[in-house]
This record gives sequence, structure tokens and C-alpha cells, in this order.
Amino acid sequence: CPDTNYLFMGDYVDRGYYSVETVSLLVALKVRYPHRLTILRGNHESRQITQVYGFYDECLRKYGSANVWKTFTDLFDYLPLTALVESEIFCLHGGLSPSIETLDNVRSFDRIQEVPHEGPMCDLLWSDPDDRCGWGISPRGAGYTFGQDISEQFNHTNSLKLIARAHQLVMEGFNWAHEQKVVTIFSAPNYCYRCGNMASILEVDDCREHTFIQFEPAPRRGEPDVTRRTPDYFL
Repeated sequence: CPDTNYLFMGDYVDRGYYSVETVSLLVALKVRYPHRLTILRGNHESRQITQVYGFYDECLRKYGSANVWKTFTDLFDYLPLTALVESEIFCLHGGLSPSIETLDNVRSFDRIQEVPHEGPMCDLLWSDPDDRCGWGISPRGAGYTFGQDISEQFNHTNSLKLIARAHQLVMEGFNWAHEQKVVTIFSAPNYCYRCGNMASILEVDDCREHTFIQFEPAPRRGEPDVTRRTPDYFL
């Protein structure tokens, strides 16, 4: 059994030609080491998004029917939305919500459902930090933007030191915001095979010190013939 705990923060599909293999490996590792892996839900772990951005078509191409896609999307409904590391690092895919002031608010709502178009569950998977204070309308069409004042208040209310999230492409693999109250971690190098970005993971040691480990993309493998072009998605 590994002596390290691993936390993944969503968007395991719609990120290339091997979404089925990626999410299958994660689920297999979770079954093998249930207490060492935590797999959070991202905004792409949903039925609506995967029908547009590639995972649905990949399942049809590889298996000839939508049964595998349906099974995976049923599984996605059961993934947790957030995690708390050492009672001080709040981890999630997207960002904060004006409907959520405390961690108990997160624990109180029913997460076992398709990602709704609005509301606190949607916000946790879609929101982004912003340089402007307060809440803002997200250009994504879902979730909100939130300023440093919002993240500072949330951290103070819940005795947190850091909000760790994913959801946005950052060229160095990680990016600090809000005077290091929020960090974005992006772990897909050369996103969509053309962005040229680094990727990173955040390592938290026993003393709660933070280290970022950056990495470049692996050499390209053979790519399947894909006749339908999936939409660009760089938000």
C-alpha cells in the first residue's frame, strides 16, 4: 500500500483521446487503495458537458454504444465535491459560492445528482477567482467570479489557510491568487495537445509545507482517427 495520500480535483474526461483509460485507472486505484485516493468531481464529470466535449463520442467510438458512458456518468454522481486537508486546505474543482458561507453548508446539500445549471453545487464546480473584489458574473455562463475579499472571509470563517482548486489553464502548472489565499493547480501538460503549458501537482508534507512539482508532457503516442471535431474549450 502506498504511504502517500493522493487527491485529484476533477476533469478526468474530455481532456484528450484517452479519457476512458484515464478515469478507469483512477477508479481501479480507488478500489485497490480506498483510503489513499480521493477523487473529487469536476464540472466535466457530468452528462451534459461530456456529450459536447468528447467523452460521449469516445465511448461510442471504442465500445459501439453509450452504455459505458452511461455507467461512468452514473458513477460521477457519487463523487465528492470538496475535500479538507489537515483542517486547513479546502480543495475543490472550481470555486466559492455566494450560497455557501461555511463548510457545514457544503455538507448539508444533496450532491448525488447531475450537476445543476445553477446553485451552490454548480458554483463549487464552475466558479473562478478574480482580481476584482466581490462577486461577479462568470463569463462561462455558470458559477461566479469571486474576489480576494470573498476568499479571505471564507478562509477566516472556516479557519482555513488556503483554497486549492483546478478548473483553469495556467501555463506554469500552478498560479497563486489573492495574496496566496487561493492557488490554481493544473495537471494536464500541453493541454488539448497544443497549449504548450507545464503541469504541476501540489505536495503537502507532514509539516504542512507546500511544494509544487512541475512536469512536461510525455512524448506523443499514436492518435486514433476522430472524425467529429470537438469544440474548443479553454475557459
